[in-house]
Amino acid sequence: MLDLYVPLIVMFVLAAGFGLFSVTAAPFIGPHRYNRAKLDAYECGIEPSPQPVAGGGRIPVAYYLTAMLFILFDIEMVFLYPFAVNIDALGLFGLVEIVLFVATVAFAYAYVWRRGGLDWS
Repeated sequence: MLDLYVPLIVMFVLAAGFGLFSVTAAPFIGPHRYNRAKLDAYECGIEPSPQPVAGGGRIPVAYYLTAMLFILFDIEMVFLYPFAVNIDALGLFGLVEIVLFVATVAFAYAYVWRRGGLDWS
């Protein structure tokens, strides 16, 4: 029975080994050409200023909210795609579960919309 999992375990071990090797070997193999320009912060080609930008240099919360909404709907697609592929095999139980899932996501979307999270003014 465990023979079915051997290729999966081997792949995980190879992936972990490759990641560990890459992180460990990079400082020894990579070039060591440090200069002031490489160590400075990069701000789209503009010379970095020592003082924060007007408004305290803070990023508006709307950007974070947009990112979280993107993640929310991205995860929704991750769950909806397998359902769409196996809709016949899941039957009524799968349909009820996916309707509950979509209702939960729709409730979260309505909540954010009502609270003004999607207004960019």
